[in-house]
Amino acid sequence: MRERVTWIPSLNPLIFSAVLFLLIALLVFKPQAEKPIDGKFFKVSYIYDGDTIRLETGEKVRFIGIDAPEMHESEKLFRDARKSGQDIEVIKAMGRRAREFVVALFGDKKVRLEFDIEKRDKYGRLLAYLYLEDGTFVNKEIIASGFAYPLTIPPNVAHTDEFKALFKEARAKRLGLWSGQ
Repeated sequence: MRERVTWIPSLNPLIFSAVLFLLIALLVFKPQAEKPIDGKFFKVSYIYDGDTIRLETGEKVRFIGIDAPEMHESEKLFRDARKSGQDIEVIKAMGRRAREFVVALFGDKKVRLEFDIEKRDKYGRLLAYLYLEDGTFVNKEIIASGFAYPLTIPPNVAHTDEFKALFKEARAKRLGLWSGQ
């Protein structure tokens, strides 16, 4: 009969202490789970442009389904200018008007977020439909007032048809950015 031999390496006390310290640190300082956002109202601490804000929590939020013109020079601004044939300064002016509309729309009101399929984009921003305390659907209001284009990025497509119809209507009525002012 063979005798079973179990091999247990001897640990250097310094290595043992370091491993024990790391395990305790991981237990004590483990990363916190994301705080729930659904159903809560938050103050808006900053409005970047016509389709992106920062909440009081520090979270950056990108509005699903809409795309407001760029206000600052960026690769997207240059891409949009090439695609549309519009002058960069004209696009930036439209971007400023879209941001001004969003600033006026929010005022001091708080917002609630609703999510679609994907909760974050590749930049780590929350992707959401926003609602003011009075029930105003922010994304819808911006596009219906003529301050954004529809932007559909699957799988977040819950309001695609509605936003496309509102965009066509706003352009036909020459609202917002389409007013020629």
